[in-house]
Amino acid sequence: MAKLNPIAAVLAVAAAPLAASCAPAGSGEPGAAALTPKQAERLDKQLAGKVPGAPLKCLPNYRSNDTIRVSDSILLYRASGKLVYRNDLKGSCPGLARDSDIMVVRQFGSSTCEGDFFHLVDRTSGIRGPTCVFGEFVPYRKPAGDEG
Repeated sequence: MAKLNPIAAVLAVAAAPLAASCAPAGSGEPGAAALTPKQAERLDKQLAGKVPGAPLKCLPNYRSNDTIRVSDSILLYRASGKLVYRNDLKGSCPGLARDSDIMVVRQFGSSTCEGDFFHLVDRTSGIRGPTCVFGEFVPYRKPAGDEG
């Protein structure tokens, strides 16, 4: 029978509350950042009446010109009034929701893909901020025949 290291046992017990605190209360996903009422309203407004489709690994550049920063972990790309792509980042990107920093996307080829990096740069000082990672791109479309 293996003997448990007493220091490892103490560290494991001490770290349990810290690990549990990473996910905000009431969030559906572990580590998911809760939206403020204003952010939830912005997300609902952009996705209203649209139905999610199968996630895409990459989004062609011509589809990613109109970026909407919803929160520190959600980006929307509006292709048209009938089509919006939602990207839930792989983790939070502190400061993204402020919408004042410049997004510098590190891109390989003619598409932005899941797993690609971007970072924020302070518009005034030029200081580089956090590095962030794109998730899958989920298309939200108005159903056929819906003119709304």
